Amino acid sequence: MDIPRPEFRQKRRIRTLIYSSVAGVILVGGAIALSRLEPAAPSVPRESIWPGTVQRGEMLIQVRGTGNLVTREIRWIPAQTAGRVERIIVRPGTLVEPDTVIAEMSNSDLVQQTDEARFALEAVQADLVDTDLRLKSQQLDQRAAVGIASADYEGARLRAEADRELFEDGIVSAIDYRVSELTVEQLGIRLEIEEERLAQFSATMDAQLSGARARVDQARNLYQRRLDQVESLSVRAGVGGMLREIQVEEGQQVSLGSNIALVARPDDLMAELRISETQARDVQIGQHVDVDTRNGVVAGVVTRIDPAVQNGSVLVDVEFKETLPRGARPDQSVDGTILIEQLEDVVFMGRPTYGQQDATIEIFKMEPDGQHAVRVPVRLGRTSVSDVQIVQGLEPGDEVILSDTTNWDSYDRIRLN
Repeated sequence: MDIPRPEFRQKRRIRTLIYSSVAGVILVGGAIALSRLEPAAPSVPRESIWPGTVQRGEMLIQVRGTGNLVTREIRWIPAQTAGRVERIIVRPGTLVEPDTVIAEMSNSDLVQQTDEARFALEAVQADLVDTDLRLKSQQLDQRAAVGIASADYEGARLRAEADRELFEDGIVSAIDYRVSELTVEQLGIRLEIEEERLAQFSATMDAQLSGARARVDQARNLYQRRLDQVESLSVRAGVGGMLREIQVEEGQQVSLGSNIALVARPDDLMAELRISETQARDVQIGQHVDVDTRNGVVAGVVTRIDPAVQNGSVLVDVEFKETLPRGARPDQSVDGTILIEQLEDVVFMGRPTYGQQDATIEIFKMEPDGQHAVRVPVRLGRTSVSDVQIVQGLEPGDEVILSDTTNWDSYDRIRLN
């Protein structure tokens, strides 16, 4: 008969436990090992990437902006007087001369004021003539008074000299001789008074005539101003150029000083570029600019930098050093590239789709086999329009991927096919 052996059952239980523990350890170790394995490198089509090569040499620091061609010299034509627009003669886009009539206006009150100013001028002119004739007549009377006084004085003087000789001969008494001397003195004083009156009258006459002439000049200026205002109802360009804008319509009532039209010279253009405020800090007056007019690249120079920031950009004026190509016209869109600095003997590459100046980024560098690319950290330096300086992380001759690689952020290595 069978005899139970408990020790055998205990041994089987211990073996089973040991085998289970070993299997568990193996499974856990395998899981840990699998978790530490890098994911397989994804396959990337070679034609979908934008490659670049790290270089050493000269690097141009540039900034780029968009803008428009604008007229250097423009003139707003204001209304010289209030009035009603009767007719618009010239339309925008027409070449005009300084005397070209752009619009005609009317103002009945101004016409009436002009007639009143003419009548007032004629009245003060008549007053001037009357005053001149009256004063000249009074001046002649005063001159006659001086002449009479002079004749009386001269007659008395001659009589006194005769009486003196007669007195010396004892024919005339001393009293009669003394009376003759007193008469000469009296008539001399009278002559001096009359001459002084004549001098004072001449000064008074000049003052009165000057006042009358001033009133005539004032009336004439008012009349001329009214005539000029009537003439200004025919609104003229004032300068040669192209009529850009008309600010009024026929039948509209226009107040004094309101802008009526804009005239610009189409042959004298400059460029206005909008530069990002983060890049405008390096822009200086006098820097060289290449402006792409869509019909050729023209060299220019920075002449003005707007001190204010508008909508995240700074306005920069560029004057051309060369003749613009045919067809260039105001408001035409242009691109401008401003040369900031020229760096000598630096390591640089094409500018990737991400990364700012003085930042550290990660970029894929091609491995020697040409089939794989590995992620490496790269420290950037100065940035330009199309290039960026390499401070650390890459060497001349390295090939890199410049296009967007955000789809492979979870991989440190990719395979190209």
